[in-house]
Amino acid sequence: MEHKSASADEREDGAAGEASGGLDARVGRIVRQTLADQVYGDLKEILLSGRAAPGERFTLRGLAGAIGTSAMPVREAVSRLVAENALEVLPNRAVRVPLMPRARFQELRLIRCSLEGLATEIAVREASDAEIAEVERFERLFAAERDKPQPDGAEAMRHNKDLHFALYRAAHLPALFQMIEGLWLQIGPVLNLDFRAGPERVRQGEAHIRHAAMVAALKARDPAAARTALVADIWSAGDFILSRDVLPD
Repeated sequence: MEHKSASADEREDGAAGEASGGLDARVGRIVRQTLADQVYGDLKEILLSGRAAPGERFTLRGLAGAIGTSAMPVREAVSRLVAENALEVLPNRAVRVPLMPRARFQELRLIRCSLEGLATEIAVREASDAEIAEVERFERLFAAERDKPQPDGAEAMRHNKDLHFALYRAAHLPALFQMIEGLWLQIGPVLNLDFRAGPERVRQGEAHIRHAAMVAALKARDPAAARTALVADIWSAGDFILSRDVLPD
């Protein structure tokens, strides 16, 4: 009797599922969306931290194979990044990290100085002691990498991104942070032309000086000094990239 009752319950549940569109279908959509979010987050981090260079290409199938998932979540994640100007789809359906024209790079540098400078000033006023310590921790990690006999440009880039984002996050302005993140999705790969120009560039560049000045101003609660150091950091890196004359016209 109990077995027959259970079967009736199963039939009832199945009917209810069919009437609502099918539980399997709904769970499948949730799983797919979750995977797409994960792929999006992973790709975004690669772009933000400069682990992909301008012009680098990949295919949806190849990326799906590397991740170990189907093409659908990869396609959804890529579509989001294309809409954010962080990736582009070529006529042969390959996906590419966009090349950065010289004029666009200069335009984005100006916008970065404005938005990131604003976030820095506000962060100096609003950051908690724990948030200041977090920024200082990433500054030490960057300096330690820079001081190695053969510094790793990729690691330096990652610490640089983490330092900047910890600072901007401390402003507690989500909309501003999102705008800055959108800029970095485009500019992150171009930073390969700076930090990954070679170990000597990491050692001889001015980033560690600017970072130390930013942290000192943050700890002193000096918004103007922090913004000055931040803008100098952005401008100095930009000048070096432009001096290499590798950005297309």
